[in-house]
Amino acid sequence: MAAMNASLHQLPVKMLGDLISPRALERILQDAAAERGTTPDRMDVRTLESILKREVFKRLQLSVPATLAKRRVSEVLEELSQVTQERLPANDAALDELEEQARRFALYFDWPETQRLRGLLGVARQEQEGGQDTAALVQEGQDLIAQMDRRLQEGLVVQAQDLAELRAVFTRVQGLGGREVRRLDTLIGQIDEAQTQSTLLPGEVDRARTLTYNLRKQLESSVVEGLGSGARSAEGTQAQARVLELEREHVRQALDTAEREFAPLLLVRPDLREQLATLRGGGEQQPLTAQAVEGWCETLRAVLAEVLSEQRAELSALESDLSGHLAGAGVRVSLDAARHLLDGGTLASDDLRALSTARGALQASPDGAALSGEAGLNAGRELLEIERTARDLPGAAAELAPLLLMAQAALSNGQALDLDPLWAVLERHMGVAAQEREGFDARADGIVAQYDAVRGLAGETTQRLGRLADTLRAQRRLGPMSAAARARYAQTLADAETLLAEAQAEYRAAQEVTATFGDDALSGLLGVFELDAAEQPAEVWTLQGCMLLSGPYDEGTVPLTNLITVAEDMGVTELTMHSARHRWEAQQDAEGLWRVTRTQR
Repeated sequence: MAAMNASLHQLPVKMLGDLISPRALERILQDAAAERGTTPDRMDVRTLESILKREVFKRLQLSVPATLAKRRVSEVLEELSQVTQERLPANDAALDELEEQARRFALYFDWPETQRLRGLLGVARQEQEGGQDTAALVQEGQDLIAQMDRRLQEGLVVQAQDLAELRAVFTRVQGLGGREVRRLDTLIGQIDEAQTQSTLLPGEVDRARTLTYNLRKQLESSVVEGLGSGARSAEGTQAQARVLELEREHVRQALDTAEREFAPLLLVRPDLREQLATLRGGGEQQPLTAQAVEGWCETLRAVLAEVLSEQRAELSALESDLSGHLAGAGVRVSLDAARHLLDGGTLASDDLRALSTARGALQASPDGAALSGEAGLNAGRELLEIERTARDLPGAAAELAPLLLMAQAALSNGQALDLDPLWAVLERHMGVAAQEREGFDARADGIVAQYDAVRGLAGETTQRLGRLADTLRAQRRLGPMSAAARARYAQTLADAETLLAEAQAEYRAAQEVTATFGDDALSGLLGVFELDAAEQPAEVWTLQGCMLLSGPYDEGTVPLTNLITVAEDMGVTELTMHSARHRWEAQQDAEGLWRVTRTQR
């Protein structure tokens, strides 16, 4: 046995050498074995399996996607089992630990993974009471926990970004006062507390967004009302433009929310996906409206009710057809998961497809000469895993579509399959995606580093860039990403790069002004402002940053805009200055608008 143990640790080195250097893998095995009070030569099978599932799997995810890492580690575990002909006994402690981990996700009862885990735990307890080995069920449960944890971590990054934006808006609208402002403050507090506890509150975030939209529109109206009649026309036009952009942003967010809410339905209905693409691609000629989004949501609710009814009928038929056969644990888990999902108003498309494959295998070979129902179910779930993974990889789903159709047809006829060619296609796309991720991370590191050089500026551009830099840091820390998370990462990078270019331009301009700005220069600027004072005893300027929105434009305008730029860079929001004959007052409102007046002393 000692000789066999001495060669055990060489198996992962041999099988995983193309993903990680043998030297690095041997060092991982040595360190992990030392932590467990042993050495690689003296490890038993249980210890090596633990190291493969934990330390080795974690290390592989640094260079390849989690799905690929999981598959390759699983191959090592299978080979290890064949070599040693040992199986781990059912482990009560492992099942108890799995149930404890599942409680973290009890709030997310509408997640398909949550319902499958719920069904899996119930079946695992039944198997355990019957003296059956539950190792495979426990492993699947751990995989589900990993999937849910990834989904949770991605959601927390998005929620943190939403929270930062809500706080930024709140500082601009809190001066309005009233019940809605107080309600927004309460919601922000609830979201903040949930974030610290690693809990998602999507409903509260949506309500807070709606409140900020209404308050920002109200603020724009108050800005226009507060302007004098001479500036009303110019600023009114600017305010209307900002209100229009607010409405567009609100409608886009509503469409994004609908896409997330009805994502399972969109996966099974290509016609609805086409409608979504049409809504998004309307452009200036057919701008997206709130009425159009609400109308589409009503359509989705009606279609969802129909599909739920169809799937409930399909589940009843599957239960009836499979009742005459001895159902293995996998079939029972899928039946239970599908039942829980449909009872909760969530589609169970994947579980129903896997069960349909199992039924097809049984009907094609009722005597078990070909695939059994359990083997058909497992093959069907592996196909689903390939399909789900392909959705997260650009171009993979289109290339694999015909291969998946042929494989599904073969399974329905009870034929055994070689899925290695499909995995090979998938792994090729995984490699491309891994390289893209490395590029994303490098860009994120560059943006964060360059932001640190300009963060001293106090303008709105730098503040927005700072919030995006925080988001990039969080996205950078994520492990393997879903397609949605990768798309958000790409969008954050693009937005941050645009803002970084603007911030760098503002920083250069500020340096140019402050290089020559001092007491003498300030006096000179005020001297310029005093030109023609007798002809214009009282004047008003309105500015947005360095842009003049209203007021006279003459040789004093450029020094005035430079002065306001310097004030913003310094974080100053109010200025009072005196010259021999004039009093200057400048004040920035909650929207970032400057009102500058000059009066006779």
